[in-house]
Amino acid sequence: MNQNRIAEITRKTNETDIYLKLNIDGSGESKITTGVGFLNHMLELFARHGGFDLEVIAKGDTNVDDHHTVEDIGICLGDAFKKALGDKKGIRRYGFFLLPMDETLIECAIDFSGRTYLNYAADIQAVRVGSFETELVEEFFKAFADRASVNLHIIKRFGRNTHHIIEGIFKAVARSIKDAVVVESDRIMSTKGTLSE
Repeated sequence: MNQNRIAEITRKTNETDIYLKLNIDGSGESKITTGVGFLNHMLELFARHGGFDLEVIAKGDTNVDDHHTVEDIGICLGDAFKKALGDKKGIRRYGFFLLPMDETLIECAIDFSGRTYLNYAADIQAVRVGSFETELVEEFFKAFADRASVNLHIIKRFGRNTHHIIEGIFKAVARSIKDAVVVESDRIMSTKGTLSE
């Protein structure tokens, strides 16, 4: 297991230039500059509720739209968790959280299995919250799940307010991850002996 569960990721393409630093065993501090105001807010509360220290500095082609920036930050965040957890020895592996936020109730479950799957059952009626396109929430978590190699289930049980739904999703995912990455033994939690495949 990586004793210092910290990872730094850089990603530079023709569309984005991203630096991301993650400390899984942090105190919830964040420094987020993405060029996408709503995503800044979501990543700040993700760090706070997960207890992760998170720094993200991103420049993207937001003159086109926010898609590439949001997706590529999801990629980098997934890469960071995968790198910081190493062989995942000792972690609980599974995490679950049911998060209420006013009229909204979000259910999230995650498995750091080494296999990728996203079940995103969180319909959002509004196309935008502010200038942020709500369909990008699914794109973000699809990118994250693919690169972190996790099974991730996000389910909206109830909710009407778009801001509440999306904020509830980010908080519930953070809390589920926080639960899953707790070190509770000295073994890899799989009869296969690996969580890498």
